[in-house]
Amino acid sequence: MERILFLIFHGFDPNNGISKKISYQVEALKACGREVHLCYMDETTTKQRKVDDAVIADYGSGLMSKILKRIEFTSVSNYIEEHHINLVYIRSNHNANPFTIHMVKRMRKAGARIVMEIPTYPYDVEYKAQGISRQIFQDRLFRRRFAKELDAIVTFSDYDTIFGQRTIRISNGIDFNSISVKKTRNDTSRKLNLIGVAEIHHWHGYDRVIRGLAKYYAQPRDYQVTFHMVGYFFSDDVEKSFKQLIADCQMQEHVVIHGKQHGEALDKIFDLCDFGIGSLGRHRVGIHRIKTLKNREYAARGIPFVYSETDSDFDNRPYVLKVPADETPLDICEVIRFYQSVSLLPEDIRSSISNLSWEHQMSIVLNHISP
Repeated sequence: MERILFLIFHGFDPNNGISKKISYQVEALKACGREVHLCYMDETTTKQRKVDDAVIADYGSGLMSKILKRIEFTSVSNYIEEHHINLVYIRSNHNANPFTIHMVKRMRKAGARIVMEIPTYPYDVEYKAQGISRQIFQDRLFRRRFAKELDAIVTFSDYDTIFGQRTIRISNGIDFNSISVKKTRNDTSRKLNLIGVAEIHHWHGYDRVIRGLAKYYAQPRDYQVTFHMVGYFFSDDVEKSFKQLIADCQMQEHVVIHGKQHGEALDKIFDLCDFGIGSLGRHRVGIHRIKTLKNREYAARGIPFVYSETDSDFDNRPYVLKVPADETPLDICEVIRFYQSVSLLPEDIRSSISNLSWEHQMSIVLNHISP
């Protein structure tokens, strides 16, 4: 049986959104008939690099441990050699440097094939927008040399090559067992509830929704529209700016901030809501083609939704409203008209994306990289 090491450079928390995605990918690879092991950092006590539950390197604590976790990869290379790993699936942490390059060279020498997933590409503008470009300065210097040592780069974009390396293009997947379909279709004859679920950054463009609501309510309305924001804000500054915008627009009655929700609490909010708000500001960070998890969750829930980027899995779907990638307020009247034109049931929308299961998406990677 082919052995795969799924390598990440950070911690693994089953309640964290990124970790959940990784666990879905790992389980999908197992469902494809492979033996899969997860390598990650555990910093609950000392800094330890683990594979599954086994410690392969203990860096202790203090300043030296912070350095070692970024430069010590001999433990990973040794594990690959000793356990005869056939394929290494790396999730990029934008950390190309001489130490990671040396690591992948040893992996290749041991006979392993290597692919690296870049979750969001391009990402330079995104880092600049967050004011942390310095964190990937070294990555910019070494990423083309790093990519040269790979067999392919896995991307959720439409790029044929990245950093001079060929790509395997897949979509962000869905674990259908973890997402319940909307149970009821609400009475929307007099009101419509919008929902946006995210770790809230300015590139989600939720300010366009708030300004759109302000424009909509600038005249008396019998038809009520409410926007439910679900998730935590990326920073205090982002939270402050959104709350100030809501106050300035006098939209306190029409915008509900729920904070981070999961499980049954999140299911209840989705059952209350009728229409999903995808990303409306990706153009702000130079991204125009992307396949976000958010779009896929809305479809799996069975609700229509809106976004402004290009997503080849959804662009022509009858339950998707595309709006311009610009700074105009979201046209709430257009949203209402579009929603009322959609006749599909939640089950119909969900069934339309059966090909977006993680098992199917990870099988694409395996088919492209098999010897």
